[in-house]
Amino acid sequence: MIRVGIIGAAGYTAGELIRLLVNHPEVEITFAHSTSNAGQPFHAVHTGLIGDTEQCFSDTYNLHAIDVLFLCSGHGKSTAFWAENECPDTLKIIDLAQDYRDEHDGYVYGLPELQREKICACTKLANPGCFATAIQLALLPMIGRTKEASVTAITGSTGAGQKPTATTHFSWRNDNMSVYKAFTHQHLLEIGRNTGMKVEFIPMRGDFSRGIIAAVTMPFDGTAEEAYELYRQYYKDAAFTHVINREVNLKDVVNTNKCVLQTEVHEGRLLVTSVIDNLLKGASGQALQNMNLMFGLDEKMGLNLKALAF
Repeated sequence: MIRVGIIGAAGYTAGELIRLLVNHPEVEITFAHSTSNAGQPFHAVHTGLIGDTEQCFSDTYNLHAIDVLFLCSGHGKSTAFWAENECPDTLKIIDLAQDYRDEHDGYVYGLPELQREKICACTKLANPGCFATAIQLALLPMIGRTKEASVTAITGSTGAGQKPTATTHFSWRNDNMSVYKAFTHQHLLEIGRNTGMKVEFIPMRGDFSRGIIAAVTMPFDGTAEEAYELYRQYYKDAAFTHVINREVNLKDVVNTNKCVLQTEVHEGRLLVTSVIDNLLKGASGQALQNMNLMFGLDEKMGLNLKALAF
């Protein structure tokens, strides 16, 4: 069994990760660290776990007692954690923050559709951002074919984290949409670094809980059939990314680790619509997918999830 530790275990991404791990046949959770919730069962905070486990949060951790550590704290806290702790030589690390997405200190950027072989061989992994995942999966087949793209994408309220803020309060978010961080979103850094493209990105807050839908446009001098075939061939061996020739919907992917893409061509512009669940393929599901690859397991193990649909 793979012994797992989690730091920052009380947030949305950690809750999704625990939900997946308690049902993974090759995993045991050694500790899930949360000082403020120590002694409470996981399901006291992550209520969807009622009946699945009686394991409790811990206010201590032993990095020598585990095989892999998931860092689920906020951005900037991962580097602070390693400034205070020594990493055992045998420990594998999966960081869900943005601290190491530029691949410094030996980290590998964990987008399996981009660099699967490096992920399989690495010991330190930086999990991609949620917007970055949805957008890059729409861009990867066009690397080397275009230098620019434009994106409008909408995310659910869980993308803002579990701590309530003025823009996540139900009475504000419900029946409401707004633009934020136009052209300046932090995920542009990893998108540009990995694709070599100049991407103009307008992110939007949606009035729903889970999911990201991204509409990505770029120059294209081929036909609709050629675009579809280009994407279908690129992702033909991908475990979770699927290309279809009909309208895509968030309900195709919410509660799954899938990305579903649709391609269209309009007067020399390619439109790729990309949908993911921001907490799964955009965070914890992809982290588990990467763990499977790092330990030589079936990449889909523990991730055979059904979309909500209705």
